[in-house]
Amino acid sequence: MSTLERARLRLKAHPLALDAALAAGVLVCMVAGSFVEPRGDNGVSWSIRTPDPLSLVLITLGAVALVFRRSAPITVLALTGTFALVENVTGDPRAPVVMSAVIALYTVASTTDRPTTWRAGLLTMSVLTGASMLAGPLPWYAQENLAVFAWTGIGATAGDAVRSRRAVVQAIRDRADRAERTREEEARRRVAEERLRIARDLHDVVAHHIALVNVQAGVAAHVMDKRPDQAKEALAHVREASRSALNELRATVGLLRQSGDPEAPTEPAPGLDRLDELTGTFRSAGLQVEVARADQGTTLPAAVDLAAYRVIQEALTNVQKHAGPEAKAEVSVVRVGPHIEITVLDNGRPAPQDDTSCVGGGHGLLGMRERVTALRGTLTTGPRYGGGFRVHAILPVKTRTAAAGEPGEPV
Repeated sequence: MSTLERARLRLKAHPLALDAALAAGVLVCMVAGSFVEPRGDNGVSWSIRTPDPLSLVLITLGAVALVFRRSAPITVLALTGTFALVENVTGDPRAPVVMSAVIALYTVASTTDRPTTWRAGLLTMSVLTGASMLAGPLPWYAQENLAVFAWTGIGATAGDAVRSRRAVVQAIRDRADRAERTREEEARRRVAEERLRIARDLHDVVAHHIALVNVQAGVAAHVMDKRPDQAKEALAHVREASRSALNELRATVGLLRQSGDPEAPTEPAPGLDRLDELTGTFRSAGLQVEVARADQGTTLPAAVDLAAYRVIQEALTNVQKHAGPEAKAEVSVVRVGPHIEITVLDNGRPAPQDDTSCVGGGHGLLGMRERVTALRGTLTTGPRYGGGFRVHAILPVKTRTAAAGEPGEPV
């Protein structure tokens, strides 16, 4: 930081000292001007004159008033204007007392609003110029009178220009601050949405595959001694479910990699094209699942396809976990106009109806609802009449992004 910049910051931190220095400079200029007068017709040569004592008193009072120009600009303008008026009417009109009034008018214009500047400027200009022309000792057309008119106008105009520039600079800073806050809020919102999406995916993957592993491990433990072949088959299903869980977890965690990390997996997100594979894993775990589809030829956006798959996966996982050993599940996927409807029914014990929790404090139903709602779809869940549970999701075939001609993305 340069010496000039440090000095400017110190003066800005002590405005009263700055105003006192300004007042001293103005006093020196006014006193020096009061001892000089032009001589000759063309005013090129100058001579020394003795100023009137009243002029020196008024000059001093006007300079002292300028020390308080920031704290009371209107009051200081009134005082300095009065001193200049007295000087123009009763004293030597060539004494530069009006200089203090010009500085005070500049301060009013630079620290207040434009209407106040107009009123104060016109009043000061009219009073001082009119008094000099009508009541002063010089002719009304004297250049000293015209100088009063010019300098008061310059003071008001310069102050208004400085105030306008400050307002523009402050507006630019405010817009920059708002833009920065908006960017930060948008970044936080996107991070929160991505965290929620990854949490849903992790829940769906872990809940599904761990439930299958648990069931098959229980079967293996039960038949290990009497039917080792069936136990081996159950352990094979455990190994397959574990491998699938690891692959999906690896794909999901790969989204958290930084740009400089090794390349993340590029395997596409699961969709309804893998529905047979999904239901096959449940059948191998002992759950009877029937599938009915009436959506042939329907191409879904990636976000909708993934949501439909996850809804079925979570619903069947809940059936496997909560509906009992003899439960049966029915899955239907139907295209109805601009929507795709997913229905999962079972005939077992009702699943927990609290959307915010499942057994063990999970968030299965809540995750399904958030996923469907994010795509502007609807989800209804609840017990069936006569026993069992029903999950029904309605998803739009086209999301807003896909309708605009772009592939849908997971939300």
